[in-house]
Amino acid sequence: MSNLVIVESPAKAKTIQKYLGDNYEVVASMGHIRDLPKSKIGVDIEHGFTPQYVNIKGKEDLISSLVKEAKKSDKVYLATDPDREGEAISWHLAHLLDLDLKDENRVTFNEITKTGVQNGMAHPRQIDQALVDAQQARRILDRIVGYKISPFLWRKIRRGLSAGRVQSVAVKLIVDREEEIRAFKSEEYWTIDASLLAEGSRKAFPAKYHGHGGKKQEIKDKETADAILAALQGVEFQVGTVKKGVRKKSPAPPFITSTLQQEASRKLGFQARRTMKAAQELYEGVEVEGMGAMGLITYMRTDSLRLSDEAVKDAAAFIEEKYGKPYLTQTKRVYKSKASAQDGHEAIRPTVASLTPDKVKGSLTSDQYKLYKLIWERFIASQMATALLDTVSADIHAGDYLFKASGYSVKFDGFTVLYVEGKDEEEEDSGALPPLETGMALKVKALDGNQHFTQPPARYTEASLIKTLEENGIGRPSTYAPTITTILARGYIEREQKALKPTILGEVTTKLMEEQFPNIVNVKFTANMESELDEVEHGEVEWVKVIDEFYKRFEPNVIKADAEMEKIEIKDEPAGIDCDLCGAPMVYKMGKYGKFLACSRFPDCRNTKAIVKEIGVTCPKCEKGH
Repeated sequence: MSNLVIVESPAKAKTIQKYLGDNYEVVASMGHIRDLPKSKIGVDIEHGFTPQYVNIKGKEDLISSLVKEAKKSDKVYLATDPDREGEAISWHLAHLLDLDLKDENRVTFNEITKTGVQNGMAHPRQIDQALVDAQQARRILDRIVGYKISPFLWRKIRRGLSAGRVQSVAVKLIVDREEEIRAFKSEEYWTIDASLLAEGSRKAFPAKYHGHGGKKQEIKDKETADAILAALQGVEFQVGTVKKGVRKKSPAPPFITSTLQQEASRKLGFQARRTMKAAQELYEGVEVEGMGAMGLITYMRTDSLRLSDEAVKDAAAFIEEKYGKPYLTQTKRVYKSKASAQDGHEAIRPTVASLTPDKVKGSLTSDQYKLYKLIWERFIASQMATALLDTVSADIHAGDYLFKASGYSVKFDGFTVLYVEGKDEEEEDSGALPPLETGMALKVKALDGNQHFTQPPARYTEASLIKTLEENGIGRPSTYAPTITTILARGYIEREQKALKPTILGEVTTKLMEEQFPNIVNVKFTANMESELDEVEHGEVEWVKVIDEFYKRFEPNVIKADAEMEKIEIKDEPAGIDCDLCGAPMVYKMGKYGKFLACSRFPDCRNTKAIVKEIGVTCPKCEKGH
């Protein structure tokens, strides 16, 4: 008996083939095989928004090969990824290969290991039409928005622009933040910081000024700070109330797609696209020395924090062996997913808890290793004991003036022996305080007034933008990375080190979208749309109804905007250098592959140049700087 198993990628096919044996032929569809046409909208709006799918150009030979393989096989299994996109690919394959949609031929693998593959093959099911409808609804909705607004933007602003249901909201968030930064008015404030020595201690500890006469006091100017400093001259500092306690610190939950992208950005400096590429490779399978091809992590597109009992048990066994019983959590940790989370998958975790990063390092690329280490440590730490911190806070009196000091020391390191979650904003370190007792006199080593200014909100980074999109219900796990890639490629935003800032084009386009298509860039409207699409996925509402209700409000907007809007002229940004052919100023322009330099006299002068940045490295051949 011959069985054909169709997956998306050759790497995944190779790994699964190893576990299924000679009676199975595993082949790859190389992703989607059918899609809406590129040359037209491809949606019959007048007849129930029927999609007009075509075979993807360049895949003719692959499709012929799949049809041929299917015909000579006794059974065809559709084993594409376990999500909306994967379900849609399987549905398209079923249509192309003339398979019965009621046949139980759909299999999914949460992890590509021997157990994961065997479990998947043992539980085939029918294609989930609700899941397919949800993917179709998103695709059609995005196509309508893109194909109706993009030509409008071409006519009114510049050729090559595009709008998107998620990307337009993401750009607006970045533009809004930039406007907040510009509108921010910095205010002066002062702190008074003391460096104090306790009796019998050689190391000074810090204390911050709190207030005067029993009231908290904010210091707004130098005169007030100087007056307080003058009043404190020669005054004895004495310990007042001392409070001691124990603070518990729990580990972060295992990763979901958004938190993995955020943490990889913070700790590894990875962009979301880079993170997902390495994660895909780790999921699909790599050749591990001594073990062959195997998937090292569970499926990487998930918003569920659920973990299998087997995975938790394996982690506990590893922790006890490596660190000892005290490092095991005393109660089972259950991490609660968001209400909107799809619980079909587990959180992102290593497939084998005992397979430490060091054991596989030699088999992985640098990116794969760094990401696997991050995922492995986060998962193992999530199953470890709570850390305990001895905390001390003290009131310190200087006459009628009050200072406060606080600190902690580690009583039991628990999970922190392995992993601590990164933060978007740096926190002040607070070390241990020396032994302090009420009434103890303290020696003043230093007493300073320090000027500060309030800071504007920070620009978004990839990590903080993804966090905001997720918190507001914009997009889903699979959309964060491609959304950021798209708005960068279109020139709506640009990177300044890790920060994301809008370009002039991004600001003008967003202003136009706000005026003419307010719903498209409205955070709440877009989040509500996501919820409705989730209802389609759950089989609670018909996808055509969702699209129809949207279109009835959307189409009149397009007609009105097209009739009323004047063309907007965006001036090119000066580059600060002259054209080496005609001497006219050069300007920055945005092309298909990003920014480039062009002569401002175009089309009379067609000189263009790539943007070259000096990186401070000397060429070994010509010894010139580059």
